[in-house]
Amino acid sequence: MSSVIERYRALVAAGELRADRDQEAAATRLDQLQQQLEAAAPRTSFLSRLLGKQAEAPRGLYMWGGVGRGKSMLMDLFFDTVQIDRKKRAHFHEFMLDVHARLAEARKSEKGDPIPPVVDSLADEARLLCFDEMVVNNMADAAIMSRLFAGLLDRQMTVVTTSNREPGELYKNGLNRQLFLPFIDLIKERLDVLPLNGPTDYRLDRLGDAKLWHSPNGAEATKALSEAFFRLTDYPVEDRAKVPAEDIAVQGGRTLHVPKSLKGVAVFSFKRLCAEARGAPDYLAIARRFHTVILVGIPVLGPEKRNEAARFVTLIDALYEYKVKLLASADAEPARLYPEGDGAFEFERTVSRLMEMQSDDYLALGHGPK
Repeated sequence: MSSVIERYRALVAAGELRADRDQEAAATRLDQLQQQLEAAAPRTSFLSRLLGKQAEAPRGLYMWGGVGRGKSMLMDLFFDTVQIDRKKRAHFHEFMLDVHARLAEARKSEKGDPIPPVVDSLADEARLLCFDEMVVNNMADAAIMSRLFAGLLDRQMTVVTTSNREPGELYKNGLNRQLFLPFIDLIKERLDVLPLNGPTDYRLDRLGDAKLWHSPNGAEATKALSEAFFRLTDYPVEDRAKVPAEDIAVQGGRTLHVPKSLKGVAVFSFKRLCAEARGAPDYLAIARRFHTVILVGIPVLGPEKRNEAARFVTLIDALYEYKVKLLASADAEPARLYPEGDGAFEFERTVSRLMEMQSDDYLALGHGPK
C-alpha cells in the first residue's frame, strides 16, 4: 500500500485499531499532505537562493490530543509512507538541543544574528520536518521558537508535529511567556490544527490490567515486564533481538545510552541508572524524552547503598514531575525498599510517589511537566 489512508484503513479493518472519527480525519489530511509533498519538485538550497521566492510548500499540521490517542502512530504511518528526499523525524526536545548547539557555534563567528544561518542549515537538510511530543518547558526554547520556525516555514519547509496540548496551552504560565505568544499565532496561521481526542486510550488499553510493580526480581518479573514492553510498543515479539537502542543528549554535551528505546518507551536497569555516577540532568533528559520507563533490578536499599538510594530518589522525582509512567521489578514492594536506618524517613516521600504512580488517576495524566 502506498498511501497513508489506505494503510490506516487496513489497520482498522484488521482490528489493530478501532474506528475513530478524529483519527480518520487526521489520516485523511496526512494522506493529502503526502500527495502534495510527493508531487512537489525537490528544491535545492542553491536554486532556492538563486531564484528567490518560490511556490509555497505544502501546509503542515499540528496534531494534539490526550495520551494514547494515536498521534505518534499516525506520525509513524505518515513518515514511513511519504516517499520524498530530505525528510527528518525528531523528538522535539532533542531537536531543540541540536538547535541550541548550532546557535552556540554560529555565535562564535561573531557575524551578527545567529538564527538565520541555523535556519539555513536546517532547511538545507530537510524539506519535511516531523516532531513528536512538542512541549515547551524552558525560556531558552520559548524565546527563540517564533523566529526559528517562521524562518523555517519561510524557507519552504513543511512541519508536522504532535503534542498533548492545544496550541494556546503551550508554555502556559511560563516565565516571560509574552516572548512565546507569537509562536502560538504562527501555529494557528501557518499549520492546520487537528484534535485527536477519540474514545480509546491505546496506551492504557494495551497495558490492560498488567501489574506495574513486580516483586521480587527474577525470571517471572522479567517475563512480565518484557510482555508489557511489547504490548506498549506494538512490536513483534519474534523481533525482540532487534529492539533498537538510542543515545539521548544530556545537558552539558553528554549523551546517555538507552539499551531499549521504542515509541516513547525505554528500558533501563537500576544498575545503569542509579549505581553509576548520574544526576538530575540525566534523569530529566529521560523524563522529557520518554512517556514510559521500565526499570529492572531494583534492590532493597539502606544506608550501605546511600548513593544509589539518593540517585533513585532523584530519578523518581524527575519521572513524577513529567508524569512518566513507571513499570518496575524490585526485591521488595515500595514500602519495604528502604526498611530501616539513616535515610529511611526521607525515603517515605519517594514511597508515596511510587504508590501514586500506580494509580488510575496518575496513569490517565498526559506526559509532560505540571
